[in-house]
Amino acid sequence: VIKVIWGSNWDALFEADTKGLLLRRFDALVDGEAQKYVVEGGAYIRKHFFGQDPELLEMVKHLTDDQLAHLQRGGHDPIKVYAAYKAALAHKGQPTVILAHTVKGYGLGEAGEARNTTHQQKTMTEGALKYFRTRFDLPIPEDQVKDMPYYRPADDSPEVKYVRERAKALGGSVPARVLRHPKLQVPPLEAFKVPLGGLGKQEVSTTGAFVGIINLLLKDSNIGKHIVPIIPDEARTFGMDTMFKPFGIYSSAGQVYDPVDSKFQASYREAKDGQILEEGITEAGSMASFIAAGSSYATHGIPMIPFYIYYSMFGFQRVGDQAWAAGDHCVRGFMLGATAGRTTLNGEGLQHQDGQSHLQAAIVPNFVSYDPAYAYEIAVIIQDGIRRMYQNDENLIYYITLQNEPYAHPAMPEGAAPGILKGMYKLQPSPVKDGKRSKVHLLGSAVILRECLRAQQILADKYGVAADVWSVTSYKELRRDALACERWNRLHPTAAPRKSYLEATLENEPGVYVAASDYMKATSEMISRWVPGGLMPLGTDGFGRSDDRDVLRRHFEVDAENVVIASLTQLLRKKEVSADLVAKAIKDLGVDPDKADPVEA
Repeated sequence: VIKVIWGSNWDALFEADTKGLLLRRFDALVDGEAQKYVVEGGAYIRKHFFGQDPELLEMVKHLTDDQLAHLQRGGHDPIKVYAAYKAALAHKGQPTVILAHTVKGYGLGEAGEARNTTHQQKTMTEGALKYFRTRFDLPIPEDQVKDMPYYRPADDSPEVKYVRERAKALGGSVPARVLRHPKLQVPPLEAFKVPLGGLGKQEVSTTGAFVGIINLLLKDSNIGKHIVPIIPDEARTFGMDTMFKPFGIYSSAGQVYDPVDSKFQASYREAKDGQILEEGITEAGSMASFIAAGSSYATHGIPMIPFYIYYSMFGFQRVGDQAWAAGDHCVRGFMLGATAGRTTLNGEGLQHQDGQSHLQAAIVPNFVSYDPAYAYEIAVIIQDGIRRMYQNDENLIYYITLQNEPYAHPAMPEGAAPGILKGMYKLQPSPVKDGKRSKVHLLGSAVILRECLRAQQILADKYGVAADVWSVTSYKELRRDALACERWNRLHPTAAPRKSYLEATLENEPGVYVAASDYMKATSEMISRWVPGGLMPLGTDGFGRSDDRDVLRRHFEVDAENVVIASLTQLLRKKEVSADLVAKAIKDLGVDPDKADPVEA
């Protein structure tokens, strides 16, 4: 650590101080005093700083008040700053931090130097401008100062020559990201035949399905060595311990101890060439690794594909600012919010239950967010993400939520892939072919999609209501596309209007719409104004609770029974069912109409 505290005009005073009096005085100085000395001037400094000790006062008797007022802080002395950088460049074997002491509003004088109004200072008086001009010896004529002209040295001046030489050495005068990395050969979608073809009777969570997909990618002969799994914690919870032996956990020292599970097949294995980054319980440290790996295509010319998997609640809650920085830094890669959902991670209460991360991901412009329900959806999303980021050079980060609830995963319906990527597709048409009432459209995501499928059956069996079930994989992507079309139409009034994917998909789907997810209602409300006739959102607003999944879904009103009641309520608004029927359904389905609102409970 190099501290640049005092400027060159202090050097003679330090050399004359053989007793360490200045050092002791500085040790007693607090920041507020140091700021006040800048504002009050030389006479004040003489009395209150040096005047505390007769010997110190004697030391500066040859200096005028004006000279005392201009004793520089180190951060404003080019000689000291240069010396610090030179020392930093010469130091080997450690990172170096330079702490430079500066004054806020330096050079503004009474217009704002060291004053707490600096941030609010928007204009300067002519007198303040002249003071600034004189203090920094700018060759601006007296009669031009009021116009605040920029001072530009002549093209043949030493300053301009130096700046141009340095700019040329750095590759140009305008900062640019020069990409010289090879394109990766992305596996075709057909390479994911296991998740695409369904997992049979085997019941796995979407987290488990993802682990199968990343194992497939790690073994790929073209891109396997570019995959960087990053795990801050809970690798065994995610079922990723099977990756330890074949791929190893990176350690600069290698395996220096015999792990307790060394006799087991999925034992812990550290290695100098390990591919997995297991960071310990540090989301911030893991995010730093994600940024480093995700920007290596530009910084090192080597494209790496980071897959950062973590407890979804502990992602954006803890590293939201780093996520924004990663997006701003053009990082590429995948962030996997595992054990996601407000009701799906049962038994661990509000500390662990995520019902808001899709809203947090929505604010980062280049995040592409998905909430998939099935293994084939995850495969389609990841394959397309690799293609867009590592073949098309798009600066994106994919955020995918994964759950820990096991269930069966079917094969991908024919033609579903485009809809999966755009944000929604019709998963299961209604079993009722000649319903007398308007059709209901149930929009479900991830684990709550299964509640919509159950609601579809209840509506058909008990009430003769036709309901189509749609899998909504991304409300953010649907909204992004709708807004883009809306903007284009606004700016091209004489051209034929464009239709977003959402509008084109639903324009021939008459009926009422209900959306249900394991996230806050505001998640599905992102698309409500483009849904014909409006949308009734069901979601998990409120704090998490510790209980079984079915109890939690009843509490948050996102289970199949509440989806049915919401559907009948939408039909009631169109006067296609009676209020008595809705009241009877509430009673028949065992829903308590007078229970506490989950937001307030």
